Amino acid sequence: EVYFNNLSKEKQKEVMEKNGSNHKLRVCVATCNRADYSKLAPIMFGIKAEPQFFELDVVVLGSHLIDDYGNTYRMIEQDDFDIHTRLHTIVRGEDEAAMVESVGLALVKLPDVLNRLKPDIMIVHGDRFDALALATSAALMNIRILHIEGGEVSGTIDDSIRHAITKLAHYHVCCTRSAEQHLIAMCEDHDRILLAGCPSYDKLLSAKNKDYMSIISMWLGEDVKTRDYIVALQHPVTTDIKHSIKMFELTLDALISFNKRTLVLFPNVDAGSKEMVRVMRKKGIEHHPNFRAVKHVPFDQFIQLVAHAGCMIGNSSCGVREVGAFGTPVINLGTRQTGRETGENVLHVRDADTQDKILHALQLQFGKQYPCSKIYGDGNAVPRILKFLKSIDLKEPLQKKFCFPPVKDNISQDIDHILETQSALAVDLGGTNLRVAIVSMKGEIVKKYTQLNPKTYEDRIELILKMCVEAASEAVNVNCRILGVG
Repeated sequence: EVYFNNLSKEKQKEVMEKNGSNHKLRVCVATCNRADYSKLAPIMFGIKAEPQFFELDVVVLGSHLIDDYGNTYRMIEQDDFDIHTRLHTIVRGEDEAAMVESVGLALVKLPDVLNRLKPDIMIVHGDRFDALALATSAALMNIRILHIEGGEVSGTIDDSIRHAITKLAHYHVCCTRSAEQHLIAMCEDHDRILLAGCPSYDKLLSAKNKDYMSIISMWLGEDVKTRDYIVALQHPVTTDIKHSIKMFELTLDALISFNKRTLVLFPNVDAGSKEMVRVMRKKGIEHHPNFRAVKHVPFDQFIQLVAHAGCMIGNSSCGVREVGAFGTPVINLGTRQTGRETGENVLHVRDADTQDKILHALQLQFGKQYPCSKIYGDGNAVPRILKFLKSIDLKEPLQKKFCFPPVKDNISQDIDHILETQSALAVDLGGTNLRVAIVSMKGEIVKKYTQLNPKTYEDRIELILKMCVEAASEAVNVNCRILGVG
């Protein structure tokens, strides 16, 4: 952080000159869903605000373009960003095979887009299967990748995808010190890692609270008071879909018994989401007087809803990351986020296997107020990221270099090494005799030449040279290298 904050205008100018005096950095931001857009939007606004340095291309794909998930591409348009490309990449079915097919479809469609846009750098966020397709395409097409939120630990398949993107990415923006250390431990180049904090915190910590009551009333009803409602957001766990659906069923039963007004957001597009929606409809959640079931809430309004809630429950990363900024109590269910760094506002229910256990957690957490946490950011991530982007030298080699720790010498053999160390030519200018020998690397004499030492200096030098030439000729015949020493 100190390095990038102290990056002088002269250094920025030097990098710009290296990249081409009139060359603006062409940045492609690709967004796949409502969650990653909340992290990417602050960066996009920052890039758009500096047209003298950057050109912005926006690519939209994934669940943004699906009606069942709220057609969330509209909020990008409402933010006044030009969407250069829309790619329908989701194969319906919401099972494991559909996720794989969606990645394949994205890989088929992206090369044409990237060939047309020719970005200098692509910004990819997080740990979604869509993001893996983006990173794979860019890496294979020699496009530099800036990965947001690498190095974090959560759970399920997300960890594997996130770390896979890390290995494909050329530059990294991480949110916590632990994430930075994880990236270094994964042999990433420290000079290409920026500890910036989470970009969404730039918006969270500057949010105005003056109009929050109208937002609460709009989504939950006129009679709802602050700290007297619940926000529920639960996604399927793709490595154990059956258990996650059962856990969601228990959660809804507990919420019905708890008898508080609750805003339930539909799950994401992962395998198992359709089954979770069926559970909601089976229990009549969409028509229950205490529940409001919605596909999407704009991020700036969602901020106000969780900031003034009595509790948030589920397994969304938002619960353990963003909500901590407000000190809102959170109940984190299952294993999907158990590796995340959290504030004291989070109560984990790792084995959410009974309704009573979840209900007891609600009774413990509801209505509490915890200290605000800034584990994931201080509200100044975007200026750091923009400065980091300006420091990128496009003339540097594209090929990544990994900083592997030292290892033992290789025990395999190499023919050149054998020939160079097998033997040497030894010369002894002794008193009575002149001796020349071929000596092996083990110190054994392979062949020795001995002659009486002539009396005059000239005769002595002439004889020793003759002996050396003879020995050297023989050394070549036995595959030795000859070391000359003056």
